[in-house]
Amino acid sequence: MIRLQSLTLQRGPQRLLEDAELTLHAGHKAGLIGANGAGKSSLFALLRGELTPDAGDCLLPADWRIAHMRQEVDTLERLAVDYVLDGDERLREVQSSLAAAEAAQDGAAQARLHSELDSADGYTADARARKLLAGLGFTNEQMERQVGSFSGGWRMRLNLAQALMCPSDLLLLDEPTNHLDLDAILWLEDWLKSYPGTLLLISHDRDFLDAVVDHIAHVEQRKITLYRGGYSAFERARAERLAQQQQAYEKQQVQRAHMEKYIARFKAQATKARQAQSRIKALERMEELSAAHVDSPFNFVFRESDKISSPLLDLSDARLGYGDKTVLEKVKLQLTPGARIGLLGPNGAGKSTLIKNLAGELEPQSGRLVRGENLTVGYFAQHQLDSLDAKATPLLHLQRLAPTEREQTLRDFLGGFD
Repeated sequence: MIRLQSLTLQRGPQRLLEDAELTLHAGHKAGLIGANGAGKSSLFALLRGELTPDAGDCLLPADWRIAHMRQEVDTLERLAVDYVLDGDERLREVQSSLAAAEAAQDGAAQARLHSELDSADGYTADARARKLLAGLGFTNEQMERQVGSFSGGWRMRLNLAQALMCPSDLLLLDEPTNHLDLDAILWLEDWLKSYPGTLLLISHDRDFLDAVVDHIAHVEQRKITLYRGGYSAFERARAERLAQQQQAYEKQQVQRAHMEKYIARFKAQATKARQAQSRIKALERMEELSAAHVDSPFNFVFRESDKISSPLLDLSDARLGYGDKTVLEKVKLQLTPGARIGLLGPNGAGKSTLIKNLAGELEPQSGRLVRGENLTVGYFAQHQLDSLDAKATPLLHLQRLAPTEREQTLRDFLGGFD
């Protein structure tokens, strides 16, 4: 099991956890949630042994194998399937030793290492790696490509596949669905539900959490509270707990006010001094309850656009693609104001191609695309991160997009996403 006892964790001047407690039994699947900056990723680093507690204990079984989803890729020349196989370090060690034994023509060592390879399921490793990649949306052709040829989002899929490839007793996943499409998310849900070890995952996807986890560990006000069930059960239980906490707090405030009023009125009177002194001691012994802490709501308002005509976009008999390559043919689509449309389809079906045409990033190879008068299109790309300037601040990004806007207005806008 994982046990945090009186744990305090600090990064620089910021105290993330203080006297926190958590017990997570083997085999549990828990979602780790909390506000940005609450310490979730730091807790993962602690469990991996990369950080040490500032106070208290972080206890795990010494023989547990821990797998985690890396955030960086450092071997760009590796083929995708080989990169995933690298996640099983023990397998790679046996394979390397076996290659050395074969080169040295050491028959005894070869026999022993073939037995170890069999114990490590080494003979099925390549097939298992390819199955993981296929589940995450990679084609057979992509599996043979170098890691460096993939965009940032696809590299994160490779890191996820590598973590799943690693035999583990504890699996740590930090936002594993961020770069996945619907099919890959559903596949990952099934994979994780059948995972036999202990799972701890950070996610903001409530549907994913409901489908996968049986506990929620909530980091709030430097403490960790464990709830049974998925995210929906957590919301109900937390709302009930906060209501009870607020009710108890308000009741105590009334009680304290009554006692303080009595003390102020009678402590100077000899006939009431004993009762007043008794109430003073009772006040000193009373455990002070806190008011319920409710997260600040997140409010976001889309700016109202100028009056536009209907339809917004009218695509008819269109052929869409890149250069000489056609991806979609005979496309007919009409968008009207207020519509909410989900676009589904397997990888490679042409979803991004269609969106890029609607956004004006591409033009149809043939056919007709009519945009409504005064239409402005907001576009968030699948790999939007790749288009950002890594050296620019968030404020500078917005200033480039809205050069005439006041700086304070942009700062206020960014502050709303804290």
